[in-house]
Amino acid sequence: MKRAAILFSLYIISFSCQNKETHISPPNIVFFLVDDLGWQDTSVPFHTDSTYFNKTYHTPNMERLAREGMKFTNAYASSVCSPTRISLMTGMNAAHHRVTNWTLNLNKKSDGRDSMIQVPEWNMNGLNTSPGTDKTIVANTLPELLKRENYFTIHIGKAHFAATETPCAEPLNCGFDVNIAGHAAGAPGSYNGKTYFGNNPDGSRKNSWSVPGLKKYHGQDINLTEALTLEAQNILDSVIQKKQPFYLYLSHYTVHTPIQEDRRFFQKYLNDGLDTIEARYASMIEGMDKSLGDVLNYLDKNKLSDNTIIIFMSDNGGLSAVGRGGQKHLHNTPLKSGKGSAYEGGIREPMMVKWPGTTKPNSVCNNYLIIEDFFPSILEMAGVQKWETVQTIDGQSFIPFLKNNEPVQQDRPLYWHYPNIWGPTGPGIGPYSAVRKGKWKLIYFHRDQHFELYDLEKDIGEKQNLVEIQIDKKHELASTLSAYLKTVDAQMPTNKLTGKTVPFPDFFIQ
Repeated sequence: MKRAAILFSLYIISFSCQNKETHISPPNIVFFLVDDLGWQDTSVPFHTDSTYFNKTYHTPNMERLAREGMKFTNAYASSVCSPTRISLMTGMNAAHHRVTNWTLNLNKKSDGRDSMIQVPEWNMNGLNTSPGTDKTIVANTLPELLKRENYFTIHIGKAHFAATETPCAEPLNCGFDVNIAGHAAGAPGSYNGKTYFGNNPDGSRKNSWSVPGLKKYHGQDINLTEALTLEAQNILDSVIQKKQPFYLYLSHYTVHTPIQEDRRFFQKYLNDGLDTIEARYASMIEGMDKSLGDVLNYLDKNKLSDNTIIIFMSDNGGLSAVGRGGQKHLHNTPLKSGKGSAYEGGIREPMMVKWPGTTKPNSVCNNYLIIEDFFPSILEMAGVQKWETVQTIDGQSFIPFLKNNEPVQQDRPLYWHYPNIWGPTGPGIGPYSAVRKGKWKLIYFHRDQHFELYDLEKDIGEKQNLVEIQIDKKHELASTLSAYLKTVDAQMPTNKLTGKTVPFPDFFIQ
């Protein structure tokens, strides 16, 4: 009888275990976004070979993340900041959401002056989650959808989602549970705690660029990047007690101007022979990298690493037209030009993903993707199976790339649309529309309506314009680009000399 009772008890336990629903905790997600970080602003080579810049900068924690996760060599964003950030938040292409330039002041365009081009009435007030504010894109945001799925959503650092005096100038109004230091402006008044991060000594705001919410660091000898990292750890200390999955959007202001040294690393680069401006810039990069390492170490220390996805990305190409030391437009070599440009230096970004149990360590993905793809991808990472948005999503999930590191024959078009005037001048900087399909990239410059066509597999530096040789390819891509722009009712600028709207790129096709 005893043996029978024991066997019966074991049977009950076994049956119970087999029928008990297995609970898998949703992963935590850390999105580590760097401002203006170029494809070459790292010691991690994103090209086939290590370059001069890879050997100049020291980013050991980016190297660590590359070893532990997957590196993407063909990741794209917009050529300036707000369009990228709105695409991330909405899953929409910039041509579609119409926040095509950087935002700041209510109802005021940020565009520079141009004698030939009049920019259209784009959504200069940025993102909104409900109707009622003119010149905004109304959308359900990524953190809003994650919040519905019980994620605790944290915003730290640069927001730059919407103009002053609009709801989403405050990230708490667009899906975040916590906001630290995020507001309408896209750059800090200062990176130095001793100068109050651009505020007045009494803590009041000096101007639009004054970084809010960090008064406890005012007067201290601390860099803004370090202060934001400490705040991230402080918030996580409280969040992990909740036993609730979190989405940490750690969006650093660095390496955006003003180019100011991070004194922890500055002297090293002077000793390496860099000029003062470039030594400052390099120290900002290493300060960012230190932040990444601190986050990775925090996750390890708190035994969160095995269930936390790390995403690393930049919001546009590296600055090269203004403000830098050395020769302009060459800071992203072998890519052409930099921030604000239609060329690869303006839109190709350093990207890495570590997803424990999914991404293969020390792997490389050469398939291309674009910033709006992060929206459906992150929702899929979080296990969100059913979701609805008021906006139409342009992005496509790149989860298959993370799960299967095999090269894919890609013929999906990627689109860029910038009918605006950034301000600085340089190669490829100006109003443009562009498409990449497979290895081919076509650029349509609005000012004089000329085209450039490049084979990126053979010519990553965009040195040989094939538009007069590959005529059929020009026609094909101009038709593809025009069809998309018309589908989303993309805005085109006006030629001041003729008074006519610049035509779509298929204007020459009969």
